[in-house]
Amino acid sequence: MDTALDQRLTDLESRLAHHEKMAEDMSQLLFEQGRTIDRLTAQLRRLREQMAEVEFGGGRSPQDDRPPPHY
Repeated sequence: MDTALDQRLTDLESRLAHHEKMAEDMSQLLFEQGRTIDRLTAQLRRLREQMAEVEFGGGRSPQDDRPPPHY
């Protein structure tokens, strides 16, 4: 083969390897971001539930409104 053609082929193979590595890295990053989003979504759901309980007085018993025994 021609040396110029060999060099072009080598350059193309190098570029392809770089793009394949970049695609793998991006795939891993997207996977990790998906896990983070899922974790944060679950945490946000729990916080909303806790806020709703506080807002609507959930979790309180009638004893909470009584004055302490020393009054």
